[in-house]
Amino acid sequence: MMGERRVAQEALFYEFSLDRHVPADHLLRVIDRFVDLSSMREHLRGFYSAIGRPSIDPELMLRMLIVGYCFGIRSERRLCEEVHLNLAYRWFCRLGLDGDVPDHSTFSKNRHGRFRESDLFRQLFEATVRRCIDEGLVGGDGFAVDASLIRAEANRQTYVEGPQGLGAGPAGRAVEEYLAVLDDAAFGGATPVEPKRVSPVDPAARYTQAHGNRADFCYATNYLIDVDHAVIVDVEASTALRQAEVTAAKRMIERAAERHGLWPRKLIGDTGYGSADMLAWLVHERGIEPHVPVFDKSARNDGAFERSDFSFDHEDDSYICPAGKRLRPRNRNFASPRPEADKDGFIRYRARQQDCSSCALKPRCTPTLPARKVTRSIHEGARDLARALSQEEEWIASRRERKKVEMLFAHLKRIMRLDRLRLRGPNGARDEFHLAAAAQNLRKLAKISLARQPAMA
Repeated sequence: MMGERRVAQEALFYEFSLDRHVPADHLLRVIDRFVDLSSMREHLRGFYSAIGRPSIDPELMLRMLIVGYCFGIRSERRLCEEVHLNLAYRWFCRLGLDGDVPDHSTFSKNRHGRFRESDLFRQLFEATVRRCIDEGLVGGDGFAVDASLIRAEANRQTYVEGPQGLGAGPAGRAVEEYLAVLDDAAFGGATPVEPKRVSPVDPAARYTQAHGNRADFCYATNYLIDVDHAVIVDVEASTALRQAEVTAAKRMIERAAERHGLWPRKLIGDTGYGSADMLAWLVHERGIEPHVPVFDKSARNDGAFERSDFSFDHEDDSYICPAGKRLRPRNRNFASPRPEADKDGFIRYRARQQDCSSCALKPRCTPTLPARKVTRSIHEGARDLARALSQEEEWIASRRERKKVEMLFAHLKRIMRLDRLRLRGPNGARDEFHLAAAAQNLRKLAKISLARQPAMA
């Protein structure tokens, strides 16, 4: 027979435990083991007044932001609604059943104020890195670096022609931040070339196109990871330019050594980090093996001899061509000494015209010019080391390990839904990138912790 629910008189008192209703294997329950925000409270203490009405607990707001970035809740208004309704979110935020969820406007007020002034999100991210180190997830032997473009909160069809088109009207917060980073090597100082299109609402975002997609205003998020467990060791925001990404990589490597004592043996990267300056910095200044393809434009498309067909004589400082003739930086003496290297950092080795004119290999060597010329960087020693490392067996493993960075970017965009920024300006990009990287490290800690439990049992 069909049953019927009988509504009895409601009880006067209930016993309800949030802890009993959150599953033991819930992601937030595992993450909670690694979240200790006591140091954040001490870090913020100087930014609060000693008198007046008590503020909303900053730890509550940080825990809510961790929930939002771990589960891809991009809107703070929706985050407040989800925390109000979800029992697991309430348990993680220490709210209980009758706890009041703060208004969404509280996040904006604190973000543009004391959170940004105290660099709180950077402190939160570095706390997750230290916890990963304590748990033994960071080996410190090999690092990998890469960058990915994230669309800015700016309409691609609304722009002005160059920075001069911004006008002299009242500047918003994003415009003020743009003016503040004009000389920053990771933003405006990355290149002297002025952009042709500038967004009036977020001028620091760069109009660019990558991987065949449509052009858009973007920022670049730069990750430095440890290849053992793909833990994000550092993160840096930059403009969407290769020169800025190289600068960001140097900053992250220096900061990892300064704040965490991490000094990797090798660095893995793509060709964008294979410039002569970057390789020389890694080899000579940091003592790091560059597992990076050399950025080289010496290839010829006319069938002529390439630079690799010329052998270099270190003792004589000259190149020997396939015909046995020597190419030197100077074929005659000058009254006033001239620098061997040009302004671009390359030395031009030139053959004698009489040697080339009578050579039988001239059609294959220099078919259009009277004499052959070969360029050599002043950092060619570091480039040769990178080429030699590419012939070793470890290079193949490094190529596979570099994909771990790309997997983190795919997780960032598809699972955490950070394919487009919600905040504007360089500071807004930094805040979002720091929170997202902290959430990814916490998820990594939780995942490995759950995997270790059966083995420990």
